Amino acid sequence: MFKGRGEGNVVYKCSIRLFGDSEILELEFQPHHKGLFLLDLICEQLDIQEKDYFGLRFVDLLKQRHWLDLSKSLIKQVKDLSPLVLSFRFHFYPADPTRLSFNGKCMLFQQLKRDLIHGRLYCSAGEAAALGALIVQDELGDYDREIHPDNYVSNLKLALRQNYELEKKIIDLHRKREPGQDIVVVYDEFITIARGLETYGIDPHPVKDYRSTQLYVGINFSGISTFSVGKRIQHFRWPEISKINFEGRMFIVHLTYTVDREVKKHTVGFKCPSGMTCRYVWRCAIEQMFFFTAPNGQNPQLYTGGSFFNHSKFRYMGRTEREILSESLHSLKQSSATSSPTKRKANSVPATPSSPQEMTDIRYSSLPRSNLSEPLGQFVDNPMWNHENGIPALETVSEENRRNNPDETLEPLSDFYRESYDPEITNIDDLNMTQATFIGDGMIPIQTTAINNTTDSSLNASLKSKSLKKFSLINAFIPSFIFVILAMSISAIFILETDSEFFAPIRNWPEMDSLRFQYYEPLKEFLASKIGHIF
Repeated sequence: MFKGRGEGNVVYKCSIRLFGDSEILELEFQPHHKGLFLLDLICEQLDIQEKDYFGLRFVDLLKQRHWLDLSKSLIKQVKDLSPLVLSFRFHFYPADPTRLSFNGKCMLFQQLKRDLIHGRLYCSAGEAAALGALIVQDELGDYDREIHPDNYVSNLKLALRQNYELEKKIIDLHRKREPGQDIVVVYDEFITIARGLETYGIDPHPVKDYRSTQLYVGINFSGISTFSVGKRIQHFRWPEISKINFEGRMFIVHLTYTVDREVKKHTVGFKCPSGMTCRYVWRCAIEQMFFFTAPNGQNPQLYTGGSFFNHSKFRYMGRTEREILSESLHSLKQSSATSSPTKRKANSVPATPSSPQEMTDIRYSSLPRSNLSEPLGQFVDNPMWNHENGIPALETVSEENRRNNPDETLEPLSDFYRESYDPEITNIDDLNMTQATFIGDGMIPIQTTAINNTTDSSLNASLKSKSLKKFSLINAFIPSFIFVILAMSISAIFILETDSEFFAPIRNWPEMDSLRFQYYEPLKEFLASKIGHIF
């Protein structure tokens, strides 16, 4: 797919999947471009101002998800992928989404709607009905008895486990809505409900605790949480987390908190399915912690993790949310000082409040709790999570399983979340068959040609080379060699120095005599003279 560096003005092509599965954006880039170039180009096409909250995600040949590093070369990160397909997603869900612009709210609405449909936005049946009614309002508009039949929402995908009872509640709520509301009111109401859920901004990572119990780790602006069967059982706030590390397959969180004026430390570990997955969870946690807690990104800290022979380094490059909000408040103060409130149009998008509060008033840990919130470490039975009430609770499943088996009963919170890899879109021809659609006005897609598909033999060779790269000489040979040398040296010293009759036959070997007089005794005398000279 990629050519050498010396081949003149080479242009590469990629496909960007937007929030809708049918929304494909074709873009071009050159060898010297970094990941930030693509993100800037997409945000320019979609007229998005808050680009710092977004990111591009891809899946490698080993089916492991990755966030594109915006500060590094594009080619070095995706050189093994063909066709090159990236997913445009919210990388950081804002702590206060009401501050977003209209297009930002529109994008967040699409992202949260996608999370609800795929089961990541876990909520009760009543909350699912309220969110579903707002989705219907956005897609169909006000209720009209003449054009809307009895079950007019059955053709819309509104939830992961959608049934007749849920659709009936959604229709009832949609009919009661006040007609003629502006679309921004719908977005604000939807975002406010979703923001109050414990699973807001959560991308669940499957792990196991020390009892081998299946759990899911979620990371968002407030901290790190663990979930079991849709209930949050633990929540570690960012101020309580002193360090995040990983060793092999273990994701480790170091906590420091105060109880009755006494500082206590605690360490929690979770076992990931693989070392590669564990490194991905660690990096996601580091990115979220830095983005939502650091005052600015001017002097990013270098984070290190892993063991001695499996070391990993990461430095977050980019702005933080506090930096973004500070600039927004500063610009708001300037605009309010130079403009009169009477000049604001009545139909404009509600902006940030005209009386901005100081940055110290922003509480990232004050997550509004839904009616399903549970205390730390407790399992409380809640009938809203049972299937006996007629409306099953929403369950997190793999998007691929949902597409391939829409009617099959799936296990709750199962499989990995590889939404940037779609088995139904296996080559660029399939992507070109889907017409690219865009949200907003005046957006012109970039017309490009399709990328040539790689043959099966080249793909197999690439997979084989990828698997061979997993073997490391340092990780396998050198530690074993050092261990053998140390074991043999310690054994030889013990045999030569001991007076036991059990080792007498070994000490009489010609090889042992040669070792004693040619190496051991001279080395022993040399060390004794040096140590005696020092003291």
